[in-house]
Amino acid sequence: MGSPSTASRISPRRHRSVLAPAPATRFDRRLAEILIHATEVFCKKGYEGASMRDLSRASGMSLAGMYYYFESKERLLFLIQKHTFTTIVQRLKARLDGVSDPEQQIRVFILNHLEYFLANQAAMKVLSHEAEALKNGFAADLAAIKREYYRICVGLLDELKCDRGLQFSTRIAVLSLFGMMNWIYTWHNSRVDANAEQLACEMSDIFLRGVMRPGKGRRWAKQDFRSER
Repeated sequence: MGSPSTASRISPRRHRSVLAPAPATRFDRRLAEILIHATEVFCKKGYEGASMRDLSRASGMSLAGMYYYFESKERLLFLIQKHTFTTIVQRLKARLDGVSDPEQQIRVFILNHLEYFLANQAAMKVLSHEAEALKNGFAADLAAIKREYYRICVGLLDELKCDRGLQFSTRIAVLSLFGMMNWIYTWHNSRVDANAEQLACEMSDIFLRGVMRPGKGRRWAKQDFRSER
């Protein structure tokens, strides 16, 4: 890597064109490899603890080459997060294509999320722990993709509410669902826990049972939290 022709293709101004989830060219495959190595470094050392020298050593690219192509470790973190969210959103859209039943759509959403992040736990850790590291335009670009993912989930739950005649807060349901899904990478133990498909099935059952058979709810009083003597 390093010829003028290659350099022109990897120009930061064109980074959006090299983030396809399924790399097809030699250049795309090389970029994907660099992002994988960078993800492992950020996962182990944290964004603040990792240096460009660490990233260049892990990826097998010279330090000068890393600075030439990526300018900073912030750009690499941005590319990792953008690639991850772009991939999961595109895979979700493909899986939802042709699925008309609202309940099944929710199940697809949960399966897609768990399947990706259990297979890419380092990326999930980086996304969770380094969410505030990106600034300026990087943060704005990433936030747009996150909002799209959030809106997809909102739309699916609104469709379920309409189809089943349910009454619940869509926003609270979405936040609850992401809470269920996002922390599984911390606690999941592949030696004793089920695989992504089985976990998604059971989690879908629990979540859907909650939104489709909601309790009446009540306002908690202070005495509810007092210790019994």
